[in-house]
Amino acid sequence: MTTTRFLADSPASAATPHRAVVAGGLIAGALDMVWVCTLWGTLGVTPTRIFQAVASGWLGNDAAVAGGYATALLGAVSHFGITVAMAYAYYLVARRVPALVRHPWRHGALYGVLLYIAMIHVIVPLSAAPSGQSPPWPWALWANIAAHMLLVGVPCALAARIALRAR
Repeated sequence: MTTTRFLADSPASAATPHRAVVAGGLIAGALDMVWVCTLWGTLGVTPTRIFQAVASGWLGNDAAVAGGYATALLGAVSHFGITVAMAYAYYLVARRVPALVRHPWRHGALYGVLLYIAMIHVIVPLSAAPSGQSPPWPWALWANIAAHMLLVGVPCALAARIALRAR
């Protein structure tokens, strides 16, 4: 057995695609949260309150605010869990549709739009979170869509590309 063959069969190399996908999801989550904290921070909203708003999807708004830092932690874990799941979803589809990894910027940006639509029009309305939470500026909608394209969709696509090359 050659060294290359041994390394290819090792458990560490088998986990490499998964590490890339998880890293991509965590990076997407961090970039998204930096954007959200920057946008809402201009209105005086703290990162703690932003994570509580995420937790309100589970608990409702009043319970999330009353829970303090514990619900902010729930919101943070939920946010990053969701972005890792988004990265895994892209990776799983990209395994069957190679064009998704050949053109990660284009397809990742489209994926970001799809994710934004799903979050705003399906997931949040089905949750316990209050609706209608958007910044008061007319350009905020387009800025949020662009942010999801570049800060969420593209990192998910790039992570899938790295993961599939590591397989």
